Amino acid sequence: MALRFDSQEDGTGDRLLGPDDPSPVAFSNPGGASSFLLVGDHAGMASPAALGCLRVSDADWARHIACDLGSRALGEALAQRLDARFIHQRYSRLVIDCNRAPQHPDAIAPSSDATNIPGNRGLTVRQRRQRVAEIHKPYHAAIADELARQTDGPHPQILVSLHSFTPVWQGKPRPWHAGVLHGGGADRFALAVLAGLTDALGTVIGNNQPYRLDATDYTVPLHAIEPGRAYVELEIRQDLLATPDGTTAWADRLAGVLTAARQDTERMPAA
Repeated sequence: MALRFDSQEDGTGDRLLGPDDPSPVAFSNPGGASSFLLVGDHAGMASPAALGCLRVSDADWARHIACDLGSRALGEALAQRLDARFIHQRYSRLVIDCNRAPQHPDAIAPSSDATNIPGNRGLTVRQRRQRVAEIHKPYHAAIADELARQTDGPHPQILVSLHSFTPVWQGKPRPWHAGVLHGGGADRFALAVLAGLTDALGTVIGNNQPYRLDATDYTVPLHAIEPGRAYVELEIRQDLLATPDGTTAWADRLAGVLTAARQDTERMPAA
């Protein structure tokens, strides 16, 4: 079912986004006929003109705290290989994190990885509602609408959430090349992806590493776990997506693994 939102929740007063600000929702390969729907919660780096840089330095804005580096290019490349649609958020996670519930404290974080975000401190209720109404809600409504759309072919919709992670976190190297996140709901597809990537690359594939799918996540629980839809949440290490060749290699690899996992799960008996 497509999500609809009560206009009374949309804040009051002047709008946040001006006429020159981009739409929060971007579509790549919108005519894709595949049953896969790719989403990128943290693919964008924009900020509304009214907010500027949130008083965050250019150097910090270029870090992983502003977006999942490489995830947009990966999503666009993978969409072409799968003939899939890719929906991604244009605005930075520093403005509002679309993989957090609107009321979550980290949805509009006052700091991230030891960097203060002054433009997110001391916000009024109206200011928070503006970001939710004009950026967060339209993005999730677009995902819901696309999942409600019929695709050409016999396959049920599968949600693929694309993220990336830093090679080092708080001084500790992360050995994984990619992580497969899953937990609860219809996770047979996610487990088939995990098996496929592990067969190909071995122990550098993390099973719910470097993160696990938990209560802080919003997109997959809302659009996949609650309705019982097949899904996988993928984390790719950012240094492996830092070049066009690296992005190409991962897009090729994931296209093959996702397609094989769909075939494998369709052959399984119903649970």
